[in-house]
Amino acid sequence: MEVCYKSWGQSCFVCICLTCSLVLLSKVPVHGQQENAVQTEAETSPDEQQAPARVDVEPVAEDADIGSRLKKILVATKWFIDPQVRVEEGVVFLTGEAKTPEDREWASKLAGNTQDVVAVANRMTVTKPSPWDFSPAWLEIDKLRRNTIQTLPVLLIAVGLLLVFWVAAKLVAKLSRRIASHRTTNFLLQEVVAKAASIPVFLLGIYLALRISGLTRLAATVLGGTGLLGIVLGIAFRDIAENFLASILLSVQRPFRTGDLIVVEGRKGFVQSVTTRGTTIMTLDGDHVQIPNSTIYKSVIENITANPNQRQTFVVGVDYEDSLEEAQAVILDVLKQHTAVLAKPESLVLVDALAASTVNLRVYFWISIAKHDGLKVRSSLIRLVKNALVEKGFTLPDEAREVIFPKGVPVRMLDASHQPMKERRSALPADRNNEPEEISTQSEGSLTSDAEEIEQQAKNSRQPESGENLLPPKKLEEAGESHGEEKI
Repeated sequence: MEVCYKSWGQSCFVCICLTCSLVLLSKVPVHGQQENAVQTEAETSPDEQQAPARVDVEPVAEDADIGSRLKKILVATKWFIDPQVRVEEGVVFLTGEAKTPEDREWASKLAGNTQDVVAVANRMTVTKPSPWDFSPAWLEIDKLRRNTIQTLPVLLIAVGLLLVFWVAAKLVAKLSRRIASHRTTNFLLQEVVAKAASIPVFLLGIYLALRISGLTRLAATVLGGTGLLGIVLGIAFRDIAENFLASILLSVQRPFRTGDLIVVEGRKGFVQSVTTRGTTIMTLDGDHVQIPNSTIYKSVIENITANPNQRQTFVVGVDYEDSLEEAQAVILDVLKQHTAVLAKPESLVLVDALAASTVNLRVYFWISIAKHDGLKVRSSLIRLVKNALVEKGFTLPDEAREVIFPKGVPVRMLDASHQPMKERRSALPADRNNEPEEISTQSEGSLTSDAEEIEQQAKNSRQPESGENLLPPKKLEEAGESHGEEKI
């Protein structure tokens, strides 16, 4: 939950900064726009002033009066440097320097609209600004300062409203998460429900904050672009979205849980965690393997530990001359006496095939994989069955092979020590016949399962991927099953 609050805080901080910037930019006036009405006529830029339609001097204006009147007007505006006006026969000649081309054009219109002026010869030059003149920049900064002060109250209200909705979204998320926890123990579903309930509340806060700030069009764009943005992100991050949806389905359906031994795409290992990206398993060799959730969801999953019992098998070949019924009885007796073999389901010894030099017997037995390791038990049983058959005088021939003796076959007489297997078995001491066979040898080790050892190794190892495990802990899930809790 701490990670979720941090992500909410970062998102809110970015949204607040973006809102403030948009509000300030929206209040900056465009160049050439009319200034405040408090400014005097002399302080207003000439492109914002309209030349008078008519300048009345006298019913019949003299050239001197026209020139004097125009010069006084040009000097009063303070937009020109050393303006000079000369009038001859109604033709006005303007000289001097104008600060901008707009000022020069304004002077021409002014003179043309003066009474008894028949033509205007504007010979004014435009002053080229110095590259070191920063007055336009300072003017813009001053305008921005004034607009910031004017919009500050509205901006504070918008930010305050955004903070209120942010707190409301957190409360809604917490309440939704608590309600969802009573319905399901799935952590991912709880987070999805919490975000689905809180995000619309926060988006409503952003919309109202933009409306109050005067950015109505941007507010409508935010609401209208949310769905389009989701489609674009879905296409751009298709694999990420596919793995995320697969993680939701896996956490809901739960084909496995933490600690289960599964086989997916030919990889066998114990489940360690399931994140929004993939599932981490630890193989029997102690290696961490990350498999994308989409691959797991679409693949065949073999859950070995879902059923606590597992059937194992191996093949034993006896000689054609041996009694199959006796061989089956000897093998079955070994299976019944073995401590790791379950009594139910019962073990079977079936005739499997007639091979080249042997009659193959296939042995089936059941073990509890929660307690014992299948490979170790199988090794122990093969060793015990082989010893039992040899001790009972059964022959275990190998595959028939052709042997060529180019110089003939040497023949020699056997002494008394070379006896058939049955005779030699009967000649063994009585205590040797009754000596019990060890269930497991030192090389085979303990017959217990390696799941606990691998689980301990997983706890001591570094997790290859950070992220919250979507599967509940094994002890918590077992406790829920013991209390009969229903899983969604």
